[in-house]
Amino acid sequence: MKKVLLTAALLIGMLGYSQRGSHFDFEQRGMKDMSPEQMAILKTKKMTLALDLSAAQQKEIQELNLENAKERQALMLERKLEKEEEGRSRPSADERFQFQNEKLDRMIAQKGKIKQILSEEQFQKWERMHHHRRNHRKEGKRGHDSGRGHGK
Repeated sequence: MKKVLLTAALLIGMLGYSQRGSHFDFEQRGMKDMSPEQMAILKTKKMTLALDLSAAQQKEIQELNLENAKERQALMLERKLEKEEEGRSRPSADERFQFQNEKLDRMIAQKGKIKQILSEEQFQKWERMHHHRRNHRKEGKRGHDSGRGHGK
C-alpha cells in the first residue's frame, strides 16, 4: 500500500511540474493565436513604454516587428508542414545546424536594424532587456523557477 501511495504521489508531482512551464511560455501561447500585425503592434507598444520611443521610431520599429512576425509565422508553418510530411519528430543534425545558423543570421540583422533606429542610450537599454529576457527564457527551459518565489 505504501508503494502504491508513493508511486501515485510521485506521478502527480511529476505531472504538476511538467505542466507548470514558465511565464514566457504563457506569453508565447497567448501570442500564438494572434496575427502578425497584432503581435507587431503589441511588441511595438511594449518597446515604446520601455524605451520611450518617438513617433518616428515607433513607426520604424512597428515595420520591423511586422516583418519579423510575418517571417516567424511563415517559418513555424513551414516547420510544422515538414514535420507532418516526414512523420518524424526531430530534424537531423545538419537541419538543426542550418536552422540555428539562419536564426543567428536573422538576429544579427535585426540587431543592426534596431541599432540604426534607436539612440545609443535606448539601444543599451534594449540590449539589457533583451539579454535579461533571453536568460529567463533559458532558465525556464532548464526547469528552473523562472524568477518566481524570490522571497524566502
